[in-house]
Amino acid sequence: MIRITDRISIDERELDERFVRASGPGGQNVNKLSSAVQLRFDVRGSSSLPPDVRARLERLAGQRLTREGVLVIMAQRHRTQERNRADARERLIELVSRAAVAPSPRRATRPSAGVRERRLASKKRRGAVKHLRREKPEPE
Repeated sequence: MIRITDRISIDERELDERFVRASGPGGQNVNKLSSAVQLRFDVRGSSSLPPDVRARLERLAGQRLTREGVLVIMAQRHRTQERNRADARERLIELVSRAAVAPSPRRATRPSAGVRERRLASKKRRGAVKHLRREKPEPE
């Protein structure tokens, strides 16, 4: 079990890891070893996530989410499989924990009278400058 928050944890069996060849660092082994990790997590099919967290996670995932609702995280920063594997899991935990925090509701506010007054004054000044540019001087 991967613990995200006190009420959310993901079962390791829900994760699918595939090891592929990395395009990054690797030295002499770069074309021989599959050190990059492709971590796949089925967001829509997961029973570990509450519906509100699932919806926020789908929004946060962006292009990393497939049409089927599978979150794909590619990790290839490091030279070894284990470090890339840990990196992918850390990124998954960070993403899910960000989705677990509910956004605070926005309260409608109004601009103060002073702000409105200054805005209108600056618009009048700008309009006056443009008006002065339009007027042509009288021919003598």
